Amino acid sequence: MTRLGDLERAVMDVLWDTVPGTSDGVTVREVADALDGRELAYTTVMTVLDRLAGKGMVRRQREGRAWRYRAAASREAHIAQLMLDALDLGGSRDAALVRFAHSVTGTEADVLRAALGAEAAGALTDRVEDPRTDRAGQPALADEATDR
Repeated sequence: MTRLGDLERAVMDVLWDTVPGTSDGVTVREVADALDGRELAYTTVMTVLDRLAGKGMVRRQREGRAWRYRAAASREAHIAQLMLDALDLGGSRDAALVRFAHSVTGTEADVLRAALGAEAAGALTDRVEDPRTDRAGQPALADEATDR
């Protein structure tokens, strides 16, 4: 999987932060407007989105004379693929995994244990649920029960 440059990452963050299911995607203008604090030309944003489409990171759909863009995969799927790619860089995957396991927090270890337990039971789906977030992927309230 291709690593993203700074501007590509900022554009992808806009797409990933778009509420799923409420939009058929966003236009170049909407992405440019969401990139607050950056002095970017419309054509620059359009070029970045076009390149991301070429890399398979975004999907686009024609709407009149414009395109609507949306992320091809979730942020979590992208990060998981980056982690897998990093394991393939060489050396011992086992050693890298052990080192990683020693570096996670207790809560993160609990998430990993639950995911591995579900995988062993054959129940793991594409969507790995994080007990620290609600069903929409937003941080769960401290007093809110996570029923997952």
